Amino acid sequence: MTRPPRRRRLGVLGTFVWDVIHGRDARAAAVEEWGSIAYALAACDAALPPSWEIVPIAKVGDDLAPRASHWLRSLRRLAPDAAAVAVPSPTNRVELRYLDDARRSERLIGGVPGWQWQALVPLLRDLDALYINLIAGNELDLATATLLRQHFAGPIYCDLHSLTLGIDATGLRTPQPLADVAAWCRCFDAVQVNEDELALMAPDGMALAATALSVGVSSLVVTLGARGAVYFVAPGVSGLADLTRRDRWGVSSGAIRTARVPAAATRSAAPDPTGCGDVFGATYFSRLCAGDNFDVALVAAAEAAARNVDHRGATSLAYFLRREPIPA
Repeated sequence: MTRPPRRRRLGVLGTFVWDVIHGRDARAAAVEEWGSIAYALAACDAALPPSWEIVPIAKVGDDLAPRASHWLRSLRRLAPDAAAVAVPSPTNRVELRYLDDARRSERLIGGVPGWQWQALVPLLRDLDALYINLIAGNELDLATATLLRQHFAGPIYCDLHSLTLGIDATGLRTPQPLADVAAWCRCFDAVQVNEDELALMAPDGMALAATALSVGVSSLVVTLGARGAVYFVAPGVSGLADLTRRDRWGVSSGAIRTARVPAAATRSAAPDPTGCGDVFGATYFSRLCAGDNFDVALVAAAEAAARNVDHRGATSLAYFLRREPIPA
């Protein structure tokens, strides 16, 4: 009997977070639901083709581990051997208070630890690509990220996310400049930041692109909220296959390709920006895994982020992104 072809495996590294959201709907009470990595996982589920499967590498406190496992089983592309990684700590909880449609404060409580290299190694086996979202900011330290780059041969995408957020004694997240920008960028093939994070890393997008591409990054994306996103792509790179063929530590000749991708239209009279950056990046990398070139993948990412604006929460987001009926 002929065996079916092996499905390729996308690792999704992050942390399960339970969000408490204030001010998203002006007249409503606070909303509680899964946040961050759940948005990314839902977007991967919607954007990946049947030839790929998702392998979450995501910790959750044992208090919400059964609930996380139940939610994961709703994903169509989840690998049969996949599961959330339960730890004996309280699940991270983030209190978001929206000041307007784009600005918010963020307070983090919880004790989910980051990854040590030896614990991470067995989870990387059989992966073909790796998407990383540094949601808590402590998922990887620089030493572990460096080892990951040295020992994982597949393409690595990273949303730097909370690396540029400090945390005070009350849990309030506050902006802080990122040290060792070049060293962090050297660990990844594709990097995503938003414009606030960019300002804590470099004077402007071109300066960050020059740093990132000189140490082996092939694609840098800066998300701009309602204004879309700006991308910078290394010379001679057009898709996922080029990420692994390119000499990551060499300097490519030619001009950096850059352009702005406008945001797609939204329909909601009460837009919800929560998770848009997570959906954008996860869709972008998933479509690269599916074989799209950078330009096509970025358009798909912009469209998915716009649909996310029209949806509330991550629980049924994959169905909504696929334009399917949402189960009761």
